[in-house]
Amino acid sequence: MASVKSLTASVHARLADALSAALPEAASADPLLRRSDRADYQANGILALAKKAKANPRELATQVVEQVVTGDVIKDIEVSGPGFLNVTVADRAITENLAARAADDSGRLGVPPRADAGTTVIDYAQPNVAKEMHVGHLRSAVIGDAVRRMLDFTGEKTIGRHHIGDWGTQFGMLIQYLIEHPHELDHKADPATDVEAAGEEAMSNLNRLYKASRAVFDSDEEFKTRARQRVVALQSGDEETLALWQRFVDESKIYFYSVFEKLDMPVGDDEIVGESAYNHMMAETARMLEESGVAVRSEGALVVFFDDIRGKDDKPVPLIVQKADGGFGYAASDLSAIRDRVFQLKADTLLYVVDARQALHFKMVFETARRAGWLSDAVKAVHLEFGTVLGKDGKPFKTREGETVRLEDLLDEASERAASVVREKAENLPEAERLTEEEIAERGAQVGVGAVKYADLSTSANRDYKFDLDQMVSLNGDTSVYLQYAYARIQSILRKAGEARPVAHPELELHAAERALGLHLDGFADLLAEAAAEYAPHKLTAYLFQLASLFTTFYDKCPVLKADTPAQVENRLFLCDVTGRTLRQGMALLGIRTPERL
Repeated sequence: MASVKSLTASVHARLADALSAALPEAASADPLLRRSDRADYQANGILALAKKAKANPRELATQVVEQVVTGDVIKDIEVSGPGFLNVTVADRAITENLAARAADDSGRLGVPPRADAGTTVIDYAQPNVAKEMHVGHLRSAVIGDAVRRMLDFTGEKTIGRHHIGDWGTQFGMLIQYLIEHPHELDHKADPATDVEAAGEEAMSNLNRLYKASRAVFDSDEEFKTRARQRVVALQSGDEETLALWQRFVDESKIYFYSVFEKLDMPVGDDEIVGESAYNHMMAETARMLEESGVAVRSEGALVVFFDDIRGKDDKPVPLIVQKADGGFGYAASDLSAIRDRVFQLKADTLLYVVDARQALHFKMVFETARRAGWLSDAVKAVHLEFGTVLGKDGKPFKTREGETVRLEDLLDEASERAASVVREKAENLPEAERLTEEEIAERGAQVGVGAVKYADLSTSANRDYKFDLDQMVSLNGDTSVYLQYAYARIQSILRKAGEARPVAHPELELHAAERALGLHLDGFADLLAEAAAEYAPHKLTAYLFQLASLFTTFYDKCPVLKADTPAQVENRLFLCDVTGRTLRQGMALLGIRTPERL
């Protein structure tokens, strides 16, 4: 793998050296370099340094300029305003840097892995056993998957954990009903050959069983008694009861996998680790907290108090580790999971992609774990909060009947809408480029699901966003469809090039649109490192949208196949190729496909 130093890093290094030469006491100072509309880059760090050194900022800036090495990377540098430095990069440097990225045979486009990579356990996509996944499950799955892909690409070792809700008193009712109606979970579809059909059938069975068991539970006191006895049997480890409970878990997994496949999201069976997996640890967790003094007994319950967390009446709001009746709740499960992830999985970062409404719970859990010594300066826990999916009316997204929207229905509708867009667009293609109905359906799923993901990811995670399918599948604006069509257009250009091939020609002068595109392409590695470190996929979507927009400008202003010279044709094909590869890689990190033809 060949890592490529970005032009930003090269310019930064040149300026830092010049700054050190002009003002030795500022050897470690940051030039504060950024992209600029006035030049390729602008550095404004000299203003603060001049103030500190009691020097004239323009004079100091002029001294720095005199020390800058120009020619190979920096073409021109000038003092602007009160002491800014405007830097223009050489055309040759832009093309050569992109050529080095294109030559990286690992396919990473010269993006280096992090030198300080560690191990992150990422907890995301946490559906509940025997319950349908709805629109509320979308964000954790999509954001978690994208963040994990970005972390993996930057060299971090990631371990997925899907903390499914697989334990609770409701299972007494479900298991008892299944005992009395043993064929309720039988099904015909084979999950090995038809994941979608098997998933639909599994959820249909579970829904029917849940409604039927609830009806009997609410109307039949004798059944209610048997169901409660079944809860006791489950919690005490009765083999028959546990085996039936496992049937519900397995049946639910068939359904989960069908939804995850529709989301184009890989999930390993070993990564689905529900609440029940920590049952054997909870008593020990409680004992350790009590013996260390982190938790105390209050009204029979084992709790942890916090000075800064109080209720409306100014009374402390505790974290309940163990209830007065001896039962354990979510806190004991989450604290036990932290112990497992830190001491067994050897994680140095625990990342929880969970609804913002759980912020107080995680604040208390993390602080408790820190007091216990399970979290420290060397091992951190982060709650990546996300907001709510809203309807066009700005209220939580519901069906017309006021029901929660099923996730599969939402994805199916997105795919159907997208297929209509693809079909309409395909009608304008030459005969040789036309898509079959099967291809339109396949592209529709890729475009539709991609549109849903992109709309979610392009919004900062902690913000709410409006779910608007019409806008999501639009060819205009900041949508994944716009990016996918930009990629497909590039592939079409490359196919039409005939014998001409993408070849870098550093000797050529670049058009302003070529320069803008080239400089943005060179910034991919730096942007990706920032987005991954901040768990911010919205920064990657913003980069990709700008990339597609810059390509559109380049395509409009710079003829590719009809350029003036063969060398210019090759160089512009080269720019197309690197743009396409960067779009494809960036979209893949978001979990979105890029069809070769649309």
